[in-house]
Amino acid sequence: METLNSLADGFVIALTWQNLLLALLGCFLGTIMGALPGLGPSNGVAILIPLAFTLGLGATPSLILLTSVYYGAMYGGRISSILLNIPGDEPAMMTCLDGYPMAQQGRAGEALSLSGIASFVGAFIATWGLILLAPQLVKIALLFGPAEYFALFTLAFATLGGVASTNQAKTAFAAAIGIGLAMVGVDTQTGVPRFTFGEVHLYDGIDFLVAIVGLFALSEVFIFLENKHGSSDAAGKKVVIGRLMPSWAVLKQCTPTMLRTSFLGFLAGVLPGAGASLGSFISYSMEKRLVDKEGTFGKGDPRGVAAPEAGNNAAAGGALVPMLALGVPGSGTTAVLLAVLLSLNITPGPLLFSQQPDVVWGLIAALFIANFMLLALNIPMIGIFTRVLLVPPRILMPIVAMVSFVGIYGISGSSFDLQVMIAFGVAGWVLRKLDVPLVPVILGTLLGNAMENNLRRAITIDNGDWFALIDSPLSLTLWAIAITGFLLPIIIGKVFKRRMKMSRDQESSTTD
Repeated sequence: METLNSLADGFVIALTWQNLLLALLGCFLGTIMGALPGLGPSNGVAILIPLAFTLGLGATPSLILLTSVYYGAMYGGRISSILLNIPGDEPAMMTCLDGYPMAQQGRAGEALSLSGIASFVGAFIATWGLILLAPQLVKIALLFGPAEYFALFTLAFATLGGVASTNQAKTAFAAAIGIGLAMVGVDTQTGVPRFTFGEVHLYDGIDFLVAIVGLFALSEVFIFLENKHGSSDAAGKKVVIGRLMPSWAVLKQCTPTMLRTSFLGFLAGVLPGAGASLGSFISYSMEKRLVDKEGTFGKGDPRGVAAPEAGNNAAAGGALVPMLALGVPGSGTTAVLLAVLLSLNITPGPLLFSQQPDVVWGLIAALFIANFMLLALNIPMIGIFTRVLLVPPRILMPIVAMVSFVGIYGISGSSFDLQVMIAFGVAGWVLRKLDVPLVPVILGTLLGNAMENNLRRAITIDNGDWFALIDSPLSLTLWAIAITGFLLPIIIGKVFKRRMKMSRDQESSTTD
């Protein structure tokens, strides 16, 4: 009952004209970001962070805008998957398998509408899961001491690559870079400057937002400049939408699929490092084994569209659970959202629900509102979103660069921050060329200081005894999960990636 009362208070906060307009704007822009191949939710949120801060929004309105972008981008990823057979982001890869064959059969409108409904169901169930599970995790988190928090942060780094990781060594290298960047600035315990090289601007450390916008948004611009792609991949391709709404028989057939894969995707999202990609893959694979008796999956079966979309959107909602309850992001995009929270002087974790309930419950209520808005937007406005695919990158990328520069300068008013952002943009471009993931760099920058402080406290409390880090059942459990999470991709990651690729190749070959 207390939870429902808190949710009702959240709706009072969210149901203002400003917050509703921000949710609508976030949903619209997020869907466009998700539809454009290569951008995805992490880049979409990173690009629009400067907008939220330039507008001078408070904590709750900023989070409503950016989480709406997050949900919108998860919806939008299916558009290019279905119409062009080009995934908007990695979680949307599995949607290509049956979505594109449906489009080739002249049923693109049905596939887009059905995937929108499946996305709604997945996100709706995940938001309820967030309401029910996050407060329970908070109670467990209150048992944490410095040693347990250090183990928890280690777990976050160890599992960040996820089961779908291509190279755990590169993930560890990226995390080490991030932790190194977190050490820049004045040491909070000794007051001694570290790695500032005499630059006064670095005494306060590196601004999270500058790093994020540089690594994600500007590096995307540099990649474009390198490739000099003057036109969109969609140029010249004629898209036939066909009938807009699927029949009741199709909806009835897909409803059990949506419900099953929503629960499965939510669990994948809550697990550290699993994320929406794994949620999408497991949902499709399980549903194929369960219901594909006639071998129709991969040939335009509507259930093959509904399963991955419900799964990956449920996983996106599930990833918010550990971020809000423990302060540990469950996915790349929630790592970016964590940076936003910290920049707003909001510390996610067990005390967030008691000390700033208006922020948490206003955000959760806004997720419900954004989900209904996305359902309303994504079906009647399919024609508009498909036209977005025709926008050439030579027009899009200068806009991204302009928003980045104007937004960061508007936040800090410092030309030094612009130089740092450019440096991070170049670094992000180099790391992407080397196939090094960017999210661990951000996570290291975000959590590095907290990790170091908890390590120092744990050792100090036990008078320098390093065994303090493993002297409780909870910390031992977290260390065991961290070690397993790091080794698992090395053991089974290649098998997972191979199967994922094989299933794509097999299904696409049957449609050719």
